[in-house]
This record gives sequence, C-alpha cells and structure tokens, in this order.
Amino acid sequence: MKSKLLLIAAALLLAATASFAAADTPRQSTLNPAKAEAAKKFPQIVLYSVAWCPHCREAKEYLTANEIPFINRDVEVDAKAMADLTGKYESNGVPVIVFGSGKKEVVLKGFSPELFQEHLKKARNKK
Repeated sequence: MKSKLLLIAAALLLAATASFAAADTPRQSTLNPAKAEAAKKFPQIVLYSVAWCPHCREAKEYLTANEIPFINRDVEVDAKAMADLTGKYESNGVPVIVFGSGKKEVVLKGFSPELFQEHLKKARNKK
C-alpha cells in the first residue's frame, strides 16, 4: 500500500514538474511569407473600438475574415487612443477606422462592408 502511494505521489510530482516546464517554453506562431506579402497591398488600417460594441465586433470579424491587417485600439483601455478619437478625429462614437497616415488619412466613422470598401478605395487612390 505504501509503495502504491509513493508511486502515485512520484507520478503527480513528475506531472507537475513537466507542466511547469512546458509553461516556461514560449509559444510562437509560424510566419507565412505569402500572407506578409499580401498584406502590403493594404494601407495601414487603425480601428478605434470598444470590446462591447456590436459594430466594432462586426468590423473586426470582417477584417479578420478577409485577412485585412489592422491595428485595434480599444479606447476604454488606451487613454492615448481615446484622446485621438475625441480630439484628432472629433468622434464620440465607435467604430472609427483610419486608413493610411498623415496627410493621406481617410477616416470612416461607423462600419458596413460597403462603406469600408469605398473608403479603402479612396485611401489607395491617395497613395
């Protein structure tokens, strides 16, 4: 009986040690050079959003499903993003999507796939 308990205790100790070792190993995603090259056909896209907004969620799902690279800035957790949203882009609502940067910026307030494509086309023409 004692030997069984010692065996079980040793097995549990070994399992716990293995799980801690696995937790220390950093995880990485495999890069896909083809996707990186495809992403170059888009201007920089910044989405100002909040986690609970259904329109923001729709925009994120659309961009992700269509493999369109974007930067998400949650204005509830990022004070600088909130300052940009209310000051620079003069908006009290989300989502706001900014295509490009500097003088070549194109700003979309709200979201629909049709409006997104229209503003993306404007941004590409400003290059």
